[in-house]
Amino acid sequence: MGEMSKDRPRVRDFGIKIGSLEPGANDSITDVQGVRVGHATLIKGEGPLRPGQGPIRTGVTAILPHEGNIFKEKVRAASFVINGFGKSMGLIQIDELGTLETPILLTNTLNVGIVADALIEHMLEMNPDIGVTTGTVDPVVGECNDSFLNDIRGRHVKSEHVKQAIRTATDGQMEEGAVGAGTGMSAFELKGGIGSSSRIIPKESGGYVTGVLVLSNFGRLDDLMIDGVHVGRELASHPAPATGDGSIMILVATDAPVSSRQLKRMAKRATHGLARTGSISGHGSGDVVIAFSTVNRRSHYREYSSAQIKSVFEEDMTWLFRATAEATEEAILNSLFRAETMIGRDGNKRMALPLEETRKILRNHTRAH
Repeated sequence: MGEMSKDRPRVRDFGIKIGSLEPGANDSITDVQGVRVGHATLIKGEGPLRPGQGPIRTGVTAILPHEGNIFKEKVRAASFVINGFGKSMGLIQIDELGTLETPILLTNTLNVGIVADALIEHMLEMNPDIGVTTGTVDPVVGECNDSFLNDIRGRHVKSEHVKQAIRTATDGQMEEGAVGAGTGMSAFELKGGIGSSSRIIPKESGGYVTGVLVLSNFGRLDDLMIDGVHVGRELASHPAPATGDGSIMILVATDAPVSSRQLKRMAKRATHGLARTGSISGHGSGDVVIAFSTVNRRSHYREYSSAQIKSVFEEDMTWLFRATAEATEEAILNSLFRAETMIGRDGNKRMALPLEETRKILRNHTRAH
């Protein structure tokens, strides 16, 4: 089913340094204090597709913005849709109110409703006043299509898996590749999935940390670029018939005191990191960015709310833009480097990025220049 090796390197372990800013301690979204990530991974069965039964190659990933009650302490947020061929939930209220009030859940396309329902259940359990003495809640769920490897019609992610991902979410080092929502995903006709990275801006501009997590499921092999090198052209044995469509969810977290307007500007800069890996965001791409800040929280209750909002000096936004672009590029590459080869339904296979061939191509490029 898959090569479950834990020895596959991340991009920096491979000797590649993306961009000019330094990463945080874990080089992941969890370097932003308070942010936690959890997964539930479902792998079962093999052979021919039996719609509704298997084989199963899917999962769910939870991203929690802070350790507290997110409904009671909302975080500033914004979204940006690069290309809207997607079925995400909750983006309208994020952009209208500029806040996020639930964990962000990632899964496959046909599981959005089930995952949203489970997330609502979780929020109701935590907040008995929802729908009684206060309003309702806006569940935020992002998705990509994993049907090449997975029995997507089976909608195998259930409430217990959602709650497992939320319950087991931790900070520090996080799993990447074919895990959680990334289990059945493909990128550049290779095995894709979950990837993450982070950047720290200069101390004189605040020293803030920005982290990115991606769910990569897009692209054609001959478009793949690694650190500016057209690696995919040399890995591809023939021009790909694929359109390059697919999807990616990009989550941007920061501890910078930024407004929702500034977060929208940051979210747009994830596009640059995505493009540097070779994406053109095709017609059938669902390319969505959600950005949030862990500071400037807003209380749900009037008596605890404060009108004061700090924000960074506008000219320093350039550093946050750079951090977002660099971390997005590296997060996508980490999703490729860390993913193992996987065989799914009908014997469909997604090979892991061939590391030795990739190393040789990068070395040859270096010698040529």
